[in-house]
Amino acid sequence: MKISGIAVGGLAIGGLGFNLAPVKAHAQVLRIRWAKETTTICPYCAVGCSIIVHTAKDGSGKVINTEGDPDGPINQGSLCAKGASLYQLATEERRAKRVLYRAPNSDHWEEKSWEWALAEIAKRVKKSRDGSFTAKNDKGEVVNRTNGIAHIGSAALDNEELWPLQAMLRSLGLVWIEHQARI
Repeated sequence: MKISGIAVGGLAIGGLGFNLAPVKAHAQVLRIRWAKETTTICPYCAVGCSIIVHTAKDGSGKVINTEGDPDGPINQGSLCAKGASLYQLATEERRAKRVLYRAPNSDHWEEKSWEWALAEIAKRVKKSRDGSFTAKNDKGEVVNRTNGIAHIGSAALDNEELWPLQAMLRSLGLVWIEHQARI
């Protein structure tokens, strides 16, 4: 009797339109006729949320709007607070756009050229690699590795970018290669 009463009550509530199934939210894309839509991924964490970036069609590359991509399999159009603020990353006027260098024991920053910065990075990588390179281990086996350099990847890189990056790092002899998604 109790079981049949519960069954009848459940059918009555179900017949009134109550549905306890989860409701799926759907994101809507903002259509801007005078803007070009480009899909990308969020650079902030290792989740890899899909984002639609609207840029001006006039060739200036000016970012007009960013929003979650509803076709993205991971986020399905939703974004966290950082992802939602991605627009500011491209449009903020106070964003650093030039190389600033502070020499050891200096109390001020100097503005340097990109050519200088890239040459300095290459010089320091070579110095560190040459100083820590091991051709053979204690057993006499060829290892050709360096333990003086490590690399931590970014979630903003996709597989097509990571493959040549990893190949370059391995050619330098790096052993300690990690990715942000695993940290």
